[in-house]
Amino acid sequence: MPPALIQTLALTVVGAIPALVLGFLVGPAWGWGLLALFLFLQLLNALRYFLRLERWSHHPQPTADLEGSGAWDEVFSRLYRHEKELRHAIARRDNDLMMVEAAGQAIVDGIITLDGDNRISWCNKVAERQLGLDIRSDRGQPIANLVREPGFVAYLTGGNFRLPLRLNAPRNPELFLSIHLLPYAGGYRLMQVRDVTQSEQLDRMRRDFVANVSHELRTPLTILGGFLETVRELDLPPAEHDRYLGLMADQSDRMLRIVQDLLTLSSLESSPKPGSDRVPMATLLAKLRSDAEALSAGRHSITLEAEAIDLLGNESELVSAFGNLISNAVRYTPAGGTIAISWKRCVSSAEFAVSDNGIGIAPEHIPRLTERFYRADTGRSRESGGTGLGLAIVKHALSRHQATLDIASKPGQGSRFSAIFPPGRLAGG
Repeated sequence: MPPALIQTLALTVVGAIPALVLGFLVGPAWGWGLLALFLFLQLLNALRYFLRLERWSHHPQPTADLEGSGAWDEVFSRLYRHEKELRHAIARRDNDLMMVEAAGQAIVDGIITLDGDNRISWCNKVAERQLGLDIRSDRGQPIANLVREPGFVAYLTGGNFRLPLRLNAPRNPELFLSIHLLPYAGGYRLMQVRDVTQSEQLDRMRRDFVANVSHELRTPLTILGGFLETVRELDLPPAEHDRYLGLMADQSDRMLRIVQDLLTLSSLESSPKPGSDRVPMATLLAKLRSDAEALSAGRHSITLEAEAIDLLGNESELVSAFGNLISNAVRYTPAGGTIAISWKRCVSSAEFAVSDNGIGIAPEHIPRLTERFYRADTGRSRESGGTGLGLAIVKHALSRHQATLDIASKPGQGSRFSAIFPPGRLAGG
């Protein structure tokens, strides 16, 4: 029997004893009256606690107002403990849900949960940016009404989710997304949206690279093969024979330069990071100027202004980067032009720059100049002896030294290529 009921019965028995005594001494009516009064008071007390319990039930909370006496105290204590435990459990659940949502927001991929009808239940901020959603207004909306790409709708309704779907972002064609649907919890689906723009660009660059290498090598090989066939099958005069051999040697040299540049790029990409060896810039720049004058053969005016600042890094990589910038200026500057080489301190950093008054570059080509085999003027680049890899080598070599490449150019007015080195790469003067 519950203790509260035992306590109530005991209290009733205790109240009945005086009534029995009074009824025996005075008369039964007095005894019954006293017992009725006692029971009526007990009923009023119970009614008072019942009304308190009824009011509390509308807004239950672990409060000290829920107190009583006797059997009611035990009942109220149990309700107090239960409500307190329940609120703690709800708080733990809310905290767990908050942590799960925070984890979902921290994920770098877009995450969307869909119900059995493919309606949006929740999504993180990344998914909002990727697909142009707004969870405040789009919750409960069918995802197909908001992402209306035919390929996505077919993927969603097809039900075959073994492989992800790739498509351009609906509101940003430059963004490439991979979408994967994962069924979970019965009829629900988790939609993962991954930004694969960089991967797609790398794939495109790889395809372009293979195609460009094939094209760049096929052209001189075709010319070389034709000359070999001509020399072998025709009885040519000595002068003509020597001319053909010279042309063959030029094509062979061109292929060799391409292979050498490819090996240089491969070495830059696979080698350990450059160390902190002191690079004597005065000697290096003097050598580069001498090489530029030899390449120019007196057709240009070449100047050099340099401050006494040495760099920390890999000398051969820096020679390759600076040499490519200077040789490009010589190749693309008409005879009689000026090429200025400078090396100076800029506040806490230092700048190596090559300026010319040559043919210049159209603005639309500048962002892609450091891509492998990219040429603003294909015919003129090949005529000048370029391989299309020089600026790619420059970019890699500079980035390995934490330097940035800046390009400023105007068609018909010339170009300026500058490399900015951070304070950590300067050895002082």
